[in-house]
Amino acid sequence: MSGRLEEAAGRYYALERLEELRQVIPRDAQTMVVQRAKVEKFRQADIDAAKDVYGLLQKTRTHLADALGETQRCLMEAEEYQTATAAGQLRGGLLGFNLMSTAYKPACDALCAFAERLPVKGTTTNARVIGRLMNNVKMGYYPTDPDNISLILKGIKFLEGVTTNVFDPCCGCGKALRQIAQGNNCYAYGVELDECRADEAQTRLHRVGVGSFFHSRISHEAFHLMFLNPPYLSVLNESGTRSRHEKRFLIESLCHLAYGGLLIYVIPYYRLTPDICRVLADNFDDLSVWRFTDAEFKKFKQVAVMGLRKRRESEPQDTAWLENYAVRPNAIPGLAELAEGRYALPAQPLEVKIFQGEKFNQRELEQQLRRSDSFARMMIRSELDSGQKRPPLPLSISQIGLVGGSGMINGLIECDTPHIIKGRIVKVTRTETEEQFSASGKHMGSEIHETITNKMIFNVLTPKGFKALT
Repeated sequence: MSGRLEEAAGRYYALERLEELRQVIPRDAQTMVVQRAKVEKFRQADIDAAKDVYGLLQKTRTHLADALGETQRCLMEAEEYQTATAAGQLRGGLLGFNLMSTAYKPACDALCAFAERLPVKGTTTNARVIGRLMNNVKMGYYPTDPDNISLILKGIKFLEGVTTNVFDPCCGCGKALRQIAQGNNCYAYGVELDECRADEAQTRLHRVGVGSFFHSRISHEAFHLMFLNPPYLSVLNESGTRSRHEKRFLIESLCHLAYGGLLIYVIPYYRLTPDICRVLADNFDDLSVWRFTDAEFKKFKQVAVMGLRKRRESEPQDTAWLENYAVRPNAIPGLAELAEGRYALPAQPLEVKIFQGEKFNQRELEQQLRRSDSFARMMIRSELDSGQKRPPLPLSISQIGLVGGSGMINGLIECDTPHIIKGRIVKVTRTETEEQFSASGKHMGSEIHETITNKMIFNVLTPKGFKALT
């Protein structure tokens, strides 16, 4: 995780949003009380005005219910599970509340009391939440449990005779993607922000892009399968706006998956928010959600969303069934129930023409050069280069100058009195002045001519001292 991301997470994550929601919830609750009183006031004198205010009352309830739903998800991210359960119960009660009831005061008091329990700056609860959230930021990712990868693999049908391109936009150490690819005729590609984890991933995957996925260059529609287990964070983008990484990774990685290709999207169940569900429903067929095994689910609340990429349709798809899993985790089937071979990968071969991480991958270049026959051949000294060189005829003066100036006779010269010789060529400018006279013998001035020539110098170090020969 880069320093930029850690700094952003320190400023924008669930805790900051909870502090905002702490103001929204009682404000909306009190607004409902006022609007209900206006409905009662207008019922006898102006029925149309009463209907208008009742419409506003319905909208306020919807807004308040959405705020409670977001509060529940933020509390789950902060691992405040007991308070998150209370938020869900309040939301359910609010949606079933009779808007024409006269019992608004108890409901408003309950909502305001709940808002008072949310974390605020300078409290012990706040410090505890910060500690947990920042630990998650420093982890950067939740490695997927191998047992759950095995259960996911059971539901994938790899076609014989087709080399499958598999891709992980935030691959970590590469263990999960390696497990998927091993023994299934796969070529594994990953991108990892952390350089230490990227180095480890290169020992497991075929290609690893180093640096931010969002600044990498990768071919579109080039992968049969994409495994996506993004960081569960809300961070500050370069533009200064907030962004959930679960959503951003999903949206910006979609283009790399081939149509008909399989997405395996691993997130906490409470992050099945309406916006993420909309992206999934509009872009994938045969969507299904599977709960991780009990021990892992208790620890990280993770589910695997699986689906085959499709072209977007003009009519928006229903997402209510998918959103329902965010508040009813017990309704999510376990991964052990995933049918064998349910998802078949595309049969056509695909080519990854471009795969370039944000940072130059020196280690990958070294590996490629070691495997390159052409590079090895280039480095082999030819027989002429390695053999002793003897000219067939004595060298002329110009040839000696050329050889000496090129540095071919530099070094130790073995003879009766060993010496070291080094040749070099320098530019010499020669100036000549020519006097000009008229036909009558009158002096007309001088004309200067410059001539540039090469001068050969041999510097010789002998037992008797240094000499320069020109």
